[in-house]
Amino acid sequence: MRFGWTGLACVLMVAGAVSQTAYADPPQRNSICVRVHDIESMSYPDNHTILFHMWSGPVKVWKNTLANECSGLKFEQGIAWNIWGDEVCSNMQIFYVLHRGTPCALGNFTALEMRGQPPAKPQ
Repeated sequence: MRFGWTGLACVLMVAGAVSQTAYADPPQRNSICVRVHDIESMSYPDNHTILFHMWSGPVKVWKNTLANECSGLKFEQGIAWNIWGDEVCSNMQIFYVLHRGTPCALGNFTALEMRGQPPAKPQ
């Protein structure tokens, strides 16, 4: 049983270090941040992309290209995350795929659709 507790303690220490690292640094100057209260909904077209559909602001849809593939994201169609403050910023947020618990990280935000303009053509 000693091995099991030691292994669990190591996993918890690593997980704690990862989560502290994810939130320790302030957003980079060139990072884009999205106000949480402005998010109407999110969609998950594939395991590399989250689309943030916004209530207001000049951008109607923000596309976040994830730092790495997030296994099960498209299938589960949902995430869980803890948010401190009122924004999520590119390359700064860790989230977990619903029903799987897979940890993933946001990547860069790009404006996909601006208000008053036709949607951008898919790439």
